[in-house]
Amino acid sequence: MTSTTLPRSSTARGAAYVDVGEGETLVLLHGVGLRLEAWTPQIDSLAESHRVIALDLPGHGASAPIERGSRLAAFIDWFTATLDELGLDSVNVAGHSMGALIAGGCAATAPERVRRVALLSAVHRRDPTAAAAVKSRAAEIAAGKVDPTAPLARWFDDSCATSESYRSVKDWLTAVDPEAYATAYGAFAEGDDLYADRWPTVACPALLLTGELDPNSTPQMSRDLAAAAPHAEACIIAGHRHMVNMTAPEAVTAALRHWLTREV
Repeated sequence: MTSTTLPRSSTARGAAYVDVGEGETLVLLHGVGLRLEAWTPQIDSLAESHRVIALDLPGHGASAPIERGSRLAAFIDWFTATLDELGLDSVNVAGHSMGALIAGGCAATAPERVRRVALLSAVHRRDPTAAAAVKSRAAEIAAGKVDPTAPLARWFDDSCATSESYRSVKDWLTAVDPEAYATAYGAFAEGDDLYADRWPTVACPALLLTGELDPNSTPQMSRDLAAAAPHAEACIIAGHRHMVNMTAPEAVTAALRHWLTREV
């Protein structure tokens, strides 16, 4: 992939997005500290058959920030309000990491807005040790004690350290607004079980995809999510970590393309 900045449009409320292709609509949501360019391989490929809209999360990329300290429910409200601004009633939505929490939460709370849902590198019911660790990181970030590049060691293996994907993610993490990062990370840290009890009610076709070596969004989390919903499938990409959509773009795009063919 390239690290070229994609030209954006903006809604009246300040949500920045790219909108390419024609056909059934697919909306893409990235993770904390990133920007919509993280989806570049999928945008380029899936726009051949679908209308693809990729959003910058609040305070990321070129999007206006959300209220400081907002939690996951507010991000879901932001997402549905953005769909309203774009004139979209029901869409396919794929989210990565924090984007997966927003996508999954929307499918659980506003199922009429979601035709199909794909959760990439999703967290789900962290164990007590993992929950304590992520909440501790969130508190440090909120206090301004943040190394924005710290996630790189969890998100990539050593062989990726000289890759363009690694360099791009490092640049995005370094450039993100610290307050917006703290707000999004706080919502991410507490969002892994907020809608977990409602996930079994999600009846649309669902894809749960993660990297085999992701230490935080583990394969077991994706398998548990897939087992809990009536029309869900798990896909584990061997040999990859958290940024699987960038490090294994062909495999991820193929999985998304199959998911998009599933009957609603």
